[in-house]
Amino acid sequence: MSTINDKVVVIMGASSGIGEATTTKLAQEGAKLVIAARRENRLKSLVESLPNAEVSYVVADVTNKEEVQSVVDLAVKKYGRVDVLLNNAGIMPLAPLSDARIDEWRQMLDINIMGVLNGIAAVLPIMKKQQSGQIIATDSVAGHVVYPGSAVYCGTKFAVRSIMEGLRQEERENNIRSTIISPGAVSTELYSTINDPESREMVKNLRNTDGLSMESGDIADAIVYAISTPETVVVSEILIRPTKQIF
Repeated sequence: MSTINDKVVVIMGASSGIGEATTTKLAQEGAKLVIAARRENRLKSLVESLPNAEVSYVVADVTNKEEVQSVVDLAVKKYGRVDVLLNNAGIMPLAPLSDARIDEWRQMLDINIMGVLNGIAAVLPIMKKQQSGQIIATDSVAGHVVYPGSAVYCGTKFAVRSIMEGLRQEERENNIRSTIISPGAVSTELYSTINDPESREMVKNLRNTDGLSMESGDIADAIVYAISTPETVVVSEILIRPTKQIF
């Protein structure tokens, strides 16, 4: 029997890309899922595509702590526990610092950092009471290296690494596991959050270049692996790149 079977998993940012692929794979493994995102039509379609799975959805914005809490509350109401939280929502509006896109910077901070913290705040009391649980954040290669045009985005991803390592250290005695998944280029809709035309075109082109981009399912496989490990093991980090990616 799969070690994922019957685990209660909450996924934030589930409506497309990595979140959607992970929802599908975990459903196939027998997990009980509560998924959330801002786009209700996408969530509804995803649930309908998995008729034999136990999946519920809630419309929620990760920047709104009350909405995030409502997602976790539904999981507890339905199943009495939360075994795994996947903080997957994120945006990537790349541009040089000299463009001074202050509104975009603030949005990145709110979604990429506060979104993760809102998820942690919502689920941590439950997991401490359970004396078990796993919190996963989708980070990025950009949380390990910095490159031109991405200083603020990289900063948000470096921050997530720090937060998740601090979480591991603080909650290890409560048997709460902390994992980050750091993908390189993935063929998702993330490029659509880039407003700078040059940066947007560069990232979009990666999607169509052999060996320079992965599929969402590749990352979902890594997440499934991390969840499937025994509770005595914590996979703190998985760094996963396309074979031909240079940085």
